[in-house]
Amino acid sequence: MTTLSVLDLSPVAEGSTAAQSLKNTLDLARHAEKLGFHRYWLAEHHNMAGIASAATSVVIAHVAAGTSTIRVGAGGIMLPNHAPLVIAEQFGTLAALHPGRIDLGIGRAPGTDMLTARALRRNLEAGVDNFPQDVVELMGYFDPATPEQRIRAVPGEGEQVEVWVLGSSLYGAQLAAMLGLPYAFASHFAPSELDRAIEIYRSRFQPSERLAKPYVMAGINIVAADTDAEAKLLFSSVQQAFVNLRSGRPGRLPAPLEGYERELDPVARQMLSQTLACAVVGSRDTVRRGVEAFIARTGADELMVTAQVFDHQSRKRSYEILAEVGAGLAKAA
Repeated sequence: MTTLSVLDLSPVAEGSTAAQSLKNTLDLARHAEKLGFHRYWLAEHHNMAGIASAATSVVIAHVAAGTSTIRVGAGGIMLPNHAPLVIAEQFGTLAALHPGRIDLGIGRAPGTDMLTARALRRNLEAGVDNFPQDVVELMGYFDPATPEQRIRAVPGEGEQVEVWVLGSSLYGAQLAAMLGLPYAFASHFAPSELDRAIEIYRSRFQPSERLAKPYVMAGINIVAADTDAEAKLLFSSVQQAFVNLRSGRPGRLPAPLEGYERELDPVARQMLSQTLACAVVGSRDTVRRGVEAFIARTGADELMVTAQVFDHQSRKRSYEILAEVGAGLAKAA
C-alpha cells in the first residue's frame, strides 16, 4: 500500500495572521500523527503573504517538538538560497534533538521572485548551476567526520538525516537517480512532466549507501469532505489563490466562493486545469477512486498530500477522510 504523508504550507487565511497559521500547523501535525500519516513536511517560500513557513527549519523544530512519532521535514529547502554548511548544521541540530525523525528535501528553485532572491543574498549567477555540487557537499557534512577534515558540521556529522531531491522537471529526476536518493515530484502544482520524470528516475537509478532501489513520492492536492459539493466549495480557495498568484496579485488564502470556477474566463480556467491537474476533490468514495487512479498511474511509493483549505477544522476533517480512505485501501491490498 502506498504511504500517505502531509505537506503543509502553513496557509495564512484572509482575516487571519501568521501566528494563527503556525498554531494551526502544530495542531494539524498532531492530528496527522494520530491519524497515522507517515511524514509532515513544510516548504520554504519567501515574500508570500499567504504562506507562513519561510523560516522552514524553525517551523520544523516547532512541529517536531510538539509531536513524538511522525517524521518531520522540509519539502523543501531551496538550497541555492543557503550555504550547504548552514543547512547541514540546522538539520543536524534537528536530528540531534529528534533522532530518526528528520527529513531534508532539497530543491534548486529560489521559492520566490527574483527581487526577493537578491534580498536573500544568494549568488544569482552560480546558485542554480552549482546545485549538484551543493547537494553532494551537503550530504558530505552528514557523514562521519574524518581526522583530516577541516570543515565539520557540528551538530550534523554522523546524523541520520534522510535527504531527498525535489523537482518539478526532468532535472531533479536525473540528479536523484545519479546520486541514489529518494525523489519527490511536485505534481501538486507542476504536473506536466510527472510521468516522464518518474520513468527517467526509475530507469536511471543507481543504488547508493543511502538507498538500494528507487523510491518515488508524488505530490497531490486532496480536498475531502462529507459531500462532493462541499469539497468542491472548499477547493475554490486554492483555485482562487493560484489565479491570484498567476495574475500578479498574490495574497492570503481566500475564503471559499460558490461557483467560482464557472465565472472564470477561459484562460484562467485552462491554467487551473493544467496547474491543478493532480487534484482529487470530493466525498470519501470520490477520493478513494481518485487516489486509486493516481496510484495506478504513477506507481508512487508515497503520496505527499496537500490541502489548502480556508477553515482549519474543515482541513482537519479532510485529512480524517483521507486517512479512512487509506486504511480501506490498505485492508483491500
